[in-house]
Amino acid sequence: MTTSAQPSHTIAHISDTHFLADEALLYGAVNTDATLSRILARLEGSGIRFDALVFTGDIADLGQSDAYARIRSIVEPAADRLGAQLVWVMGNHDSRERLRTDLLDVAASDEPVDRVFDLNGLRLIALDTSVPGFHHGELTDAQLAWLGDVLAQPAPKGTLIALHHPPIPTTLSLMPILELQEQQRFADVVRATDVRGILGGHLHYSTHSLFAGIPISVAAATCYTMNTVSPRGILAGVNGGQSINVVTVYDDQVVHSAVPIGDYDVVTSFPAEFVSKVEALSPAEQKNAFSRQVPPAL
Repeated sequence: MTTSAQPSHTIAHISDTHFLADEALLYGAVNTDATLSRILARLEGSGIRFDALVFTGDIADLGQSDAYARIRSIVEPAADRLGAQLVWVMGNHDSRERLRTDLLDVAASDEPVDRVFDLNGLRLIALDTSVPGFHHGELTDAQLAWLGDVLAQPAPKGTLIALHHPPIPTTLSLMPILELQEQQRFADVVRATDVRGILGGHLHYSTHSLFAGIPISVAAATCYTMNTVSPRGILAGVNGGQSINVVTVYDDQVVHSAVPIGDYDVVTSFPAEFVSKVEALSPAEQKNAFSRQVPPAL
């Protein structure tokens, strides 16, 4: 089991930005640009080396060209500064044609936007679960066959799949109508492969489960989140609780950690000098200095 090992890969998992054209506020209330810019600034200020920034769909709310151009102008420079691969995944609010032309600089097409990335031995598959004209998710026979062919050859560090519609139950009213359809077919393809984790969005709240024996993690939206304890029968989105996930990949584990968006007062802290002193000690000395309830003075 992993204890003190350093991760081989670190990924920022971001979802459901829902940008509108002309910097319009989402539902007249949510400044989508501000929340995304704030979390990107935090990632840059962390000093963490990120291998990829993965956006799991609903990048634009109405699939507008200006919305894609604006989010690209915000995200691409940040990804460059972080030295991170940028991965855009299709969502049900996105346009396949405009995502291709405005974000990927390729010819327009209404075919699924499925792609494979090599992150220094860790394979990341961006899988398009969108259905043009609808909000539920599907995977076609051709997509499943393609996925099976890709997974037939294991990757050196295993595989992560990033998609928009997560194959995970939800108790929110009406949302099951919009889930990924015929999930068993997807399960049959990924089961017993080298897939180590599935990254999803769509639900607008952070949640975790297993699917075909594979851990699945959903990142909450950066725009607005769903109130998961609304009175039964009410489906309510709120301007609060926005977050992303940081995915740390180890040789034997994948860890998903929620990072809230916002600036908060520090109420307790260990200064860098203290941390450095403890880290320089032997494992036994570290326990004595930091695990003991009444530690000795350093």
